[in-house]
Amino acid sequence: MGSLYRSEEMAACQLFLQAEAAYASISELGELGLVQFKDMNPDLNSFQRKFVNEVRRCEEMERKLRFLEKEIARDQIPMPDPKEIPNSPEPREMILLETTFEKLEKEMNEVNVNATTLKKNFLDLTELKHILTNAQTFFDEAEFEIDGSTISMSDRAAVLPPPPPTASPSRTLGPTGNIRFVAGVVLRERIPTFERLLWRSCRGNVFLRQKEIDTPLEDPNTGEEVMKSVFVIFFQGEQLKAKVKKICEGFRATLYQCPETANERREMAAGIQTRIEDLNTVLSQSLDHRHRVLVSIADDMKAWHMKVRKIKAVYHVLNMFNVDVTQKYLIGECWCAERHRSRIETALRTGTERSGSSVPSILNRMETTEHPPTYNCTNKFTKVFQSIVDSYGVAGYREVNPAPFTIVTFPFLFSLMFGDSGHGVLMFMAALAMVVMETKLMQTKSDNEIWNIFFGGRYIILLMGGFSIYAGLMYNDIFSKSFNIFGSGWYPHPQRYSEHTIDHHKDLTLDPTNNSDYRGHPYPFGMDPVWQMSLNKITWLNSFKMKISIIFGVSQMFFGVILSLQNSRYFRNSVNIFCEFLPQMLFLSCIFGYLIVLILYKWIAINATMSACAPSLLIDLINMFLLNYPLEPCSSAEFYDGQKSFQSFLLLLALVCVPWLLIAKPIILKRQHSKKQVQLLNNNDEFEGRKSTEINLDGETQTSKQKDGRKDSHTGHEEEEEFSFGEAFVHQCIHTIEYCLGCISHTASYLRLWALSLAHAELSEVLWNMVFRVALKMSGYTGLIAIFILFTPWAVLTIAILLLMEGLSAFLHTLRLHWVEFQSKFYKGDGYLFDPFRFDKIIEVSADD
Repeated sequence: MGSLYRSEEMAACQLFLQAEAAYASISELGELGLVQFKDMNPDLNSFQRKFVNEVRRCEEMERKLRFLEKEIARDQIPMPDPKEIPNSPEPREMILLETTFEKLEKEMNEVNVNATTLKKNFLDLTELKHILTNAQTFFDEAEFEIDGSTISMSDRAAVLPPPPPTASPSRTLGPTGNIRFVAGVVLRERIPTFERLLWRSCRGNVFLRQKEIDTPLEDPNTGEEVMKSVFVIFFQGEQLKAKVKKICEGFRATLYQCPETANERREMAAGIQTRIEDLNTVLSQSLDHRHRVLVSIADDMKAWHMKVRKIKAVYHVLNMFNVDVTQKYLIGECWCAERHRSRIETALRTGTERSGSSVPSILNRMETTEHPPTYNCTNKFTKVFQSIVDSYGVAGYREVNPAPFTIVTFPFLFSLMFGDSGHGVLMFMAALAMVVMETKLMQTKSDNEIWNIFFGGRYIILLMGGFSIYAGLMYNDIFSKSFNIFGSGWYPHPQRYSEHTIDHHKDLTLDPTNNSDYRGHPYPFGMDPVWQMSLNKITWLNSFKMKISIIFGVSQMFFGVILSLQNSRYFRNSVNIFCEFLPQMLFLSCIFGYLIVLILYKWIAINATMSACAPSLLIDLINMFLLNYPLEPCSSAEFYDGQKSFQSFLLLLALVCVPWLLIAKPIILKRQHSKKQVQLLNNNDEFEGRKSTEINLDGETQTSKQKDGRKDSHTGHEEEEEFSFGEAFVHQCIHTIEYCLGCISHTASYLRLWALSLAHAELSEVLWNMVFRVALKMSGYTGLIAIFILFTPWAVLTIAILLLMEGLSAFLHTLRLHWVEFQSKFYKGDGYLFDPFRFDKIIEVSADD
């Protein structure tokens, strides 16, 4: 299993880079992706770092690229992925990129400003054209309303009162005299409010005419299409004129100068039409130029993004380094896998050669007390299983990794709850399609989160489907039906049941105690199909599935305890072996290991003739704790010689394991700590004696202050964390209670394998009987039509409920069994992941953004 069983052996290294070669060296390490750097300046903020200016320049380039990308997206121009990932650019190329982006941004801003100005002029001319087109109609209506016979004198006076004697005439409309008007355009949805406010503010002394513009107009600022209306307001007097203009400004209406006479309006409309045509030509050419510029840069956009992100990432890493006093070298620390050191040194040499430096970079291994990161080497198959484990907690350094065992146990336990071959085939085929077409599907880069989850777990779905097919064959359950391939071992004997009895009696009892109804040999593979039609199917399946749940569950817990032994042996922790592994294994074996033995013994030794007095294992286990062995009923009596004595011995041994697990480890740790303290004091006394005889260069003995300083420096490296017996005892007490109670609760928790398997089988059977079986009962053409109609809802419900919902439920329960019941026996999960600096991860994040 290699590094998947235990994490890679890590090395803490110190890195010395010449300033001129630092950028190229870090770029090569980023392409390699095998080094995790440590921040040597944790107390400095981002603005106090050495390369903060370079990072700011990269951020400015990213801003310009986002601006250009936004403009490209506005024109709906596709941005293809580069054919190959570009290498990290040289520092001098950064200046070229800055110049290119600045030039493009300036050009696009100029084009946008010109286009906006042209669109604004085009909008103004278009609105004025609509005003001139409708003006004559408005004036005719106004004259008719004011001077015609359709309005009474009192109404006319209310609408247009006579002008004051001091009013100077402005524009005349008909015989009424000094009537002024204002023409403009306003948003269509504001017309009702606009008209109401005019009426109320001017107290009815205005006359408004408006007409909707049929074609939508483009807003030059936002690019959105808006609907507007043309209006003309008639009024008298300078005061009303000022009030009307303020109201128009409040509603953001655009006012235009409109000639008074019809001839002037016609001449002006003709001139405006000519200007609109010329402006259309100029605007079209401007937009075509903008489009050509964007198309020319669209192919390079993603490559530019990758280059800038790589440059920025390199300078972020360089900001983690320290600079020596000569300002010529950068010093940093990093973590790397021991077996990758040669590849890292090769990359450093390549970076030095790229930069043209004559001084090589140096990579030295150093000793450290810091806890190394956890690095498990995975591939596309094992990655999903490692993710399941890491979601619970990252394994400690060199701790046993549950991922390789999860590859087998996870889909197997899932199949026990999902055991249906038909549903397993559907799941397997769906996952197989994703696996076969994974290269093509990975290139599509879907944004659907649910699809990405399913596609990322395609290999675990494939195994779950395959194991479910096997479990379904063992249960002989295919879409809630059973196949009689090898011939059932049960059949009504002709001497007991005639053909007339079989045909006219719905229920028959088959006796397993004779060789007439039972042929004497079981079904060769899986369950006998006769159980599918038996009335006591649920009773028998409950008993069988409950027992196999206990067997597989306790076996997995045993395996977890054995893995804790592997951890203790690897870390040479003999205290954990003696004080934890041995009592835990004995406690689990004396109770639940013994229960598995009883289950297997009952299956082997108890036959149908002894079924009346077959032992009840649950009652026997309760009687074992109560030390109660009644003679009646016979199912509770002893069923093998020496049962009482042996079970009493097992119970006593399990009880002894509790104080053993509770007390032994804290006492041994206390004694070891006391012994180390005595040894440390003796070493200090010897060192103090040697120091008292030392003479300095002047012939004088050292002062006591200097001696104390040396003593502190000598003992500082050997100083250990203060040991607290009370804290150790409390911790061990919690661990003991958790383990002893957990053995009972976890064993009961594995019964979910039986419960979900029963629920899945019954739900599948109900769906078959209530939907598809209705069509199968019909005959003739009616039956064919019914099958054709009812197959669709049955298939949809099967996929939606039994595959998706039940599959998700079984997946979550399996996840809990691995996280809590299995991994809690050996897995601490107190580590942290190895997070190397690599460019491909940066590119993936860029693609997701």
